[in-house]
Amino acid sequence: MSVNKAILVGRLGRDPETRYTSAGQAVCNFSLATDETYKDRNGERQKRTEWHKIVVWGKQAEIAQQYLRKGSLIFVEGRIQSRQWDDKKDGTKRTSFEIVASNFRMLGSRSDSTGASPRSSAPAGDSEAEAPAPPSDEQAGPEVTDEDIPF
Repeated sequence: MSVNKAILVGRLGRDPETRYTSAGQAVCNFSLATDETYKDRNGERQKRTEWHKIVVWGKQAEIAQQYLRKGSLIFVEGRIQSRQWDDKKDGTKRTSFEIVASNFRMLGSRSDSTGASPRSSAPAGDSEAEAPAPPSDEQAGPEVTDEDIPF
């Protein structure tokens, strides 16, 4: 038995970019930053940021494009996927990793300081397959039900 599952909570580093395959399926890409705070050997607080490439497909890709903006706080659940290619500059084999999201959820509130528009605070993702958002130290907005979603 094996498991390939990633769960991340972070902020978008840029606005999502959506393209469509030749078959008409939407694919959305964006970067997500996660932060870690720790004390170094001298006892001083340090902050490390990790950047993750996120890929969302289908209906969720269209929802991501519509509601997510740079700075949005989101919960992402998916699987880790690697890609390999030959670098044309020096001929070396390169590998990159990305998270292929199975679902995501907006966190935060409408008055979040990210500068996102009020419409970007609506939850996104397939509500039937969506996992509940993990507890967060930040205060979330009011509970939103399926009836509140405009689509």
